[in-house]
Amino acid sequence: MASGGCGAVLPLWYVCFLVLGLAQFGAGQRIPTTLDGPFTPRTVEFDSSLRRGSVDLLPTDPRVAKTVVGDAPEQIALALSTPDAMWVSWVTGDAQIGSQVTPLDPSTVGSTVRYGLAPGVYTFESPPGTSLVYSQLYNFPGLRNYTSGIIHHVRLTGLQPNTRYYFQCGDAATDTFSAEHSFTTLPLPSPSAYPARIAIVGDLGLTHNSSTTLDHIIQNDPSLLLMIGDLSYANQYLTTGESAPCYSCAFPDSPTRETYQPHWDDWGRFMQPLISKVPMMVIEGNHEIEPQAGGKSFVAYESRFSVPSQESGSNSKLYYSFDAGGIHFVMLGGYVDYNMTGAQYAWLARDLESVDRSVTPWLVALWHPPWYNSYSSHYREFECMRLEMEELLYSYKVNIVFSGHVHAYERTNQVYNYTLNPCGPVYVTVGDGGNIEEVDVAHADDSGLCPGPGDNVPEYGGVCRSNFTFGPAVGKFCWDRQPDWSAFRESSFGHGVLEVVNSSHALWTWHRNQDMYKEAVGDQIYIVRQPDGCPYSSMKNYRDRKLPVGPEYQQHT
Repeated sequence: MASGGCGAVLPLWYVCFLVLGLAQFGAGQRIPTTLDGPFTPRTVEFDSSLRRGSVDLLPTDPRVAKTVVGDAPEQIALALSTPDAMWVSWVTGDAQIGSQVTPLDPSTVGSTVRYGLAPGVYTFESPPGTSLVYSQLYNFPGLRNYTSGIIHHVRLTGLQPNTRYYFQCGDAATDTFSAEHSFTTLPLPSPSAYPARIAIVGDLGLTHNSSTTLDHIIQNDPSLLLMIGDLSYANQYLTTGESAPCYSCAFPDSPTRETYQPHWDDWGRFMQPLISKVPMMVIEGNHEIEPQAGGKSFVAYESRFSVPSQESGSNSKLYYSFDAGGIHFVMLGGYVDYNMTGAQYAWLARDLESVDRSVTPWLVALWHPPWYNSYSSHYREFECMRLEMEELLYSYKVNIVFSGHVHAYERTNQVYNYTLNPCGPVYVTVGDGGNIEEVDVAHADDSGLCPGPGDNVPEYGGVCRSNFTFGPAVGKFCWDRQPDWSAFRESSFGHGVLEVVNSSHALWTWHRNQDMYKEAVGDQIYIVRQPDGCPYSSMKNYRDRKLPVGPEYQQHT
């Protein structure tokens, strides 16, 4: 007979699972689990009564307008470092844009956080942090250059788990500090402790749709936010500030992909109400590349955001890992070398080998461009990355993969190498945050919509275009029906929430923007870990290609 709390033993877990499922959906209904799969593919077509997109918020909108003066902090943001440490970042001073810009001197403003366990009582003060400015420069006449305000990064250490801290950030020398904010630390790595709710969204942007998404996330009261690339869409603008849903269509004569950096400042203010109290972990997307003079790229992304790259042994902010309770998150870069011979792959192999699944049972990976995607947009665009990395991730039994890039929602059955496999991850595309480029509605399996050889060429990496050599799509580049690995897809804006209940079950919920929040869900499922049936690999048998392979699902006809 079961005894103890949820997660103590498996039979009790199932009892807890049933209670949770019934409470969520009401008597007589049960939230499905991946053990019920594989599921027959299902498509919800775009609701034609909705608009496919919306325009960006104006710089004068109260959600993005600057409200501080002088060296008062703004754009305050949190990020996880190690389980007992937190990054605090903010911006001071005024950015400049024009043909000639003069960078501010970071040494003129201090970087300090004072904090404590009660409102207004700041028992602790951080050591001085770091500060910097960055510029976005062009060599073409008529384009405007940009230099940022002073960006500050401070690392708070020695924090207690599950504890609320109150803080102010600013300059101790001049006693110029922000208003008080607070955050609650996450539980330490443990198989029985998890963040309450993890909000996950990609391709957010700064439109009115983005506002609805952010409002819904805030109402959900997450303890952690994961942002899967394409954050502000500053590069959807000319340097004059003129924007367009299709950059290449509207600005075919642009000498380079311009970027309007003040949009980053607007986005930082837009996000502050959430990320000044909830840590946000980011990974780069293609809209963060932002090339400029001197062959530089990703300058705004790397300057504005603190990520635990050094803490996780990475030499790049474009890929890193971190723990949140009993979850180990791996953030991978699709726009930096991902080949087996490269630094990212070597780091990933070391990182996966170091994970102790008895401490962090859940292994979740995130990167921007999806590998499993049945929409025409970006269909099989990053096949090269999949061919390089999928076997390594499968061998270590990654449980869930989240991606963005495609502006729609899709959840797969468990899959490996395009084959249904109960030991493969569930892949979720949630690039539907609300950006200016509009929602994607066309599927690669729709008649006449299979991408051609010149379509879906990635901004980085090679093109690995080939027809399938096995399965229902053998001899074809596209399926002629929704693929059997695609369990559910819908063209709507929204966001998702991951709630890990214990070491074997996690509830995934996708919320649509058009729904009254919490009155309905667009998609919901319990993802179940099966470590006994899907044992982990090690670097030795991975190198020897002696991979444990679980029995495949029975194929749907």
